[in-house]
Amino acid sequence: QVRLVESGGGSVQAGESLRLSCAASGIIFRFNTMGWFRQAPGKQREWVASITPSHNTNYADSVKGRFTISSDNAKNALYLQMNSLKPEDTAVYYCNQLIRGTSLPLYDSWGQGTQVTVSS
Repeated sequence: QVRLVESGGGSVQAGESLRLSCAASGIIFRFNTMGWFRQAPGKQREWVASITPSHNTNYADSVKGRFTISSDNAKNALYLQMNSLKPEDTAVYYCNQLIRGTSLPLYDSWGQGTQVTVSS
């Protein structure tokens, strides 16, 4: 059974940084692409960033150059370093495994997410 637990969110001012963490059980990181997603109030959940087992990364245009995704395959842990945060980054952030070759989440069951609030 897959279990995803996100943490590290908080309330910050624009321009500040946060580091999110995701602890996953039931997923073998060294075989699967993992990603971060976010859902802002009144909006659909969107893909933010992903990382392959070989640590190749990909980012949504809105966060490119500001966010860095990383993973520790041995710990089955996923991270998202968020710098130069903007108010439009305000959302609940989630992690999930990705469907191979896409930016779509594999599992319908999500963790509780971690709230990021950026004020101007």
